[in-house]
Amino acid sequence: MNSLQDFKRNEATGLDLGWLNHIHVNKAAAERRAASLANRRTVKKEYQAAWLVKAIELIDLTTLAGDDTPGRVERLCMKALRPLRGDLVEALGLQERGLKTGAVCVYHEMIRHADKVLQGRLPIAAVSTGFPAGLTSMETKVREIELSVADGAQEIDIVITRQHVLTGNWQALYDEMVAYRQACGEAHVKAILATGDLVTLENVAKASWVCMMAGADFIKTSTGKEGVNATIPVSLVMVRAIREYHERTGFKVGYKPAGGVSTAKAALQYMTVMKEELGNEWLEPHLFRIGASSLLTDIERQLEHHVTGNYSAAHRHAQP
Repeated sequence: MNSLQDFKRNEATGLDLGWLNHIHVNKAAAERRAASLANRRTVKKEYQAAWLVKAIELIDLTTLAGDDTPGRVERLCMKALRPLRGDLVEALGLQERGLKTGAVCVYHEMIRHADKVLQGRLPIAAVSTGFPAGLTSMETKVREIELSVADGAQEIDIVITRQHVLTGNWQALYDEMVAYRQACGEAHVKAILATGDLVTLENVAKASWVCMMAGADFIKTSTGKEGVNATIPVSLVMVRAIREYHERTGFKVGYKPAGGVSTAKAALQYMTVMKEELGNEWLEPHLFRIGASSLLTDIERQLEHHVTGNYSAAHRHAQP
């Protein structure tokens, strides 16, 4: 399996305002295409089970609560390393697969507690730059990235300044993203657009392009704290921007929907979008992650149903 460490990173290609001026999104057409993808008949039986196992490997298992404790984070990390009960692993024939989630995502203060358990076996992603609003000083935001990298985070999920998008100040957004990328050093950077705050799909498309031009390794929908988080129409716009960026530059940028992706059915819908729009290569953790906290519980329930024919109560698969 590919890892981010083995993958050629996106490079800052320069801000092309001419290209941005040509970006237009047909909202009705995007919504029709999104509906056709979301309502498509899903895979069944053993094929569905295989897709759900793959979905586990794509999860950034996340806890970003105000009442997080070291114990909760350590238990979450243990779950990330062993995401399925042993009897299900055996029944599904996954003993040799070494099944794990894609990463663990936490606040800066919890990095060292995550590292105590993970010890390099999984990447630690830290949210940064004044998450979730991003309204602290630039100096503070850059320093926050540097501190998280120094503490052991291999991935940094930054939040952009939404006002740059809402006012069309693309140069300011580009400069901000370049500064974040530089502060990350060898760590990979995921740019959170907070799409629910950006008003239009055209703004989403342009913000996606600017962040990729500035060197983002991933573009991500949401913090999970906005009123509207990941949606299929927004995802369609973002993954098509990724596709066009790859065609123009040769760089492959990853995608991360986050916020509200809590059911196995929803995970399969996002995986379908990736497969249909970008191909099978983008169904690997180095190019696709799902930011989620409760998704794993539902996937584990669905896999138990596949194995036993019965649904178990959610509390039997509870996460920390």
